[in-house]
Amino acid sequence: MEYNGNILLVEDEENLHETLKLNLELDGYSVTSAFDGLQATKAAMEEYFDLIIMDIMIPEIDGINVTETLRLQNIESPILILSAKNTSQDKVLGLKKGADDYLTKPFDLEELLLRVKKLIIKNRKIQDKDTVSDIYTFGHNRIEFASQQAETWQGQTIELSKKETMLLKLLIENKNEVVTREKILQAVWGYNVYPATRTIDNFILNFRKYFEKDSKNPEHFHSVRGVGYKYTD
Repeated sequence: MEYNGNILLVEDEENLHETLKLNLELDGYSVTSAFDGLQATKAAMEEYFDLIIMDIMIPEIDGINVTETLRLQNIESPILILSAKNTSQDKVLGLKKGADDYLTKPFDLEELLLRVKKLIIKNRKIQDKDTVSDIYTFGHNRIEFASQQAETWQGQTIELSKKETMLLKLLIENKNEVVTREKILQAVWGYNVYPATRTIDNFILNFRKYFEKDSKNPEHFHSVRGVGYKYTD
């Protein structure tokens, strides 16, 4: 199945949550569930999402406040608000607090899926990076992003962690360009989680071990001292 993006679904009504999750997964999205505002805030700060679908009337912290909190933390994932409130005042408030789109309940499922797709595509264009297909080959290496597996130049199949897969994708999408440590933190670790520089270095060392014929003289994975990291094919 084609992988179309990573979505955080914030909805406390279980039947609706399950229906949306199932349909999003059938459309090729990876879905992380949150059922209240605290769970939603924590998840969004720990992981990068291509889109957040946010119900307003959720326990603990309402969706508008979660949206505002995430924007204050510089989390820029597009947010699609779902609401039973349909006055223009409510819509304006949601958009003012940082939402990108607003859909009133009850809504048509096809319309929701269309809006989801459009928001994710628009966000990717804004980020202005080359999209990489699910299977990527370089040298004698092969990476399968959806299954989080790779085949090394020695013909060995390895399992990649979620963060390894996300970092590989980020570096490959920005081929021949230095990706700053800040951008890696935003996309792979989430804004409020600051691993030591050595943590990212260790990931790069792993990539060299997997994919480089001579890990001491890498062809593909480079550290640029004081700036960030670069992939070249």
